[in-house]
Amino acid sequence: MFAELSGILGASTDRVERGKFTLICDCKTDGSFLVHHFLSYYLKAGCKVCFVALVQSFSHYNIVAQKLGVNLVAAKDEGQLVFLEGLRSYTDLLFSERKEAERPNPLHCLRKEGLDLKPLYEFVSTALAPSAGESWKCPVLILDDVSVLLSLGVGAPLVLDFMHYCRATVCSQYEGNLMCLVHSDEESEDEENDLVRRTLQHQSNMILEAEGLTTGFCKDVHGQLKITRRAPPHGKGERDQCAIYQFKIQDKNVTFFARGLSSAVL
Repeated sequence: MFAELSGILGASTDRVERGKFTLICDCKTDGSFLVHHFLSYYLKAGCKVCFVALVQSFSHYNIVAQKLGVNLVAAKDEGQLVFLEGLRSYTDLLFSERKEAERPNPLHCLRKEGLDLKPLYEFVSTALAPSAGESWKCPVLILDDVSVLLSLGVGAPLVLDFMHYCRATVCSQYEGNLMCLVHSDEESEDEENDLVRRTLQHQSNMILEAEGLTTGFCKDVHGQLKITRRAPPHGKGERDQCAIYQFKIQDKNVTFFARGLSSAVL
């Protein structure tokens, strides 16, 4: 995990907040470093993690995690990490000759005429269901990323229904945390992706928006991060709290600083 980001968010591996939904958005930059941060953070904190990876392979996430001090292979072997490799699962649907009954595939719903995400939800809920003898702090679901479901032909209403049930189960019933990444493009005309992003923003407890610089590429400042902590829905007179930082991504770290205070411009 990135120590500076944990400090900014006030997060500690000794004390993990529960029942929270965090939304990550990126626009004109790659916000995957935030996904890697939270994956390593929750594993180091001793949480049970279900990671639905729809973008990259397991080896990719493991290589990055090792740079952050986490071994995903060991976490899987110990039962702390349940990893769904979406790329391989969907490839199996296309080319595998094995029957579904022999090897249930959480993404087989994508090949059916009556498309729904119930099998994927059942995979998640089963993976994170409390089990006797387990001593993990709390269950955590990470989705990377929701926009891929839209590109695979799943409609926005079905994606939002899936997210609603995941949030109700993981955050409310299991008292755990949910986190997902959704892409954002101000110049795009993808109305479904925009609908999903805006709806999830209203439902989340915290929004992390990674954006590219409006001035273009800079080798010393890679973008800015806007952190919005949503006010409780029934809070009296409370308002959302926002903070904006600029950041630079390094090989094993990300440094943050207030806008205009990078050493490169001082």
